[in-house]
Amino acid sequence: MSENAFQDAYPDELSHCYGCGRLNADGLQLKSYWDGDETVARFRPRPSHMAIPGYVYGGLLASLIDCHGTGSASAAASRARPDEAPLRFVTASLHVDYLRPTPIDAELEIRGVIKELKEKKVVVAETVSANGEICARGEVVAVRMPEHMFR
Repeated sequence: MSENAFQDAYPDELSHCYGCGRLNADGLQLKSYWDGDETVARFRPRPSHMAIPGYVYGGLLASLIDCHGTGSASAAASRARPDEAPLRFVTASLHVDYLRPTPIDAELEIRGVIKELKEKKVVVAETVSANGEICARGEVVAVRMPEHMFR
């Protein structure tokens, strides 16, 4: 696996996302890495992420897929254009299929595969697993962050 998290390459002004922002002390602070040609992140749910006793709230899984997807898009674009500064991507579309209840007492593994890489759009297919079983599948269509969003 690569050493540096994708999200750590974001400039400070773009590092406040609830899901992956390193400067959001109340957020999830998800960290994503290369693992060969796939991307991977790991996350340990907290008791506040509960839907019903023993199981994770589905919105958490959607957030993890969302932020891992945009991070993977940024990393794929940077890998394709290594001479440019890391590009920031935002979600254009998020689709999640919940396959089985996700236990709250397990570390979650989020894996991504780049399905499409274009100059301004990246499509990432993802899975979320707990205890070696896939609990959710998702797809993120990420687009380059529009200029007006930079401050």
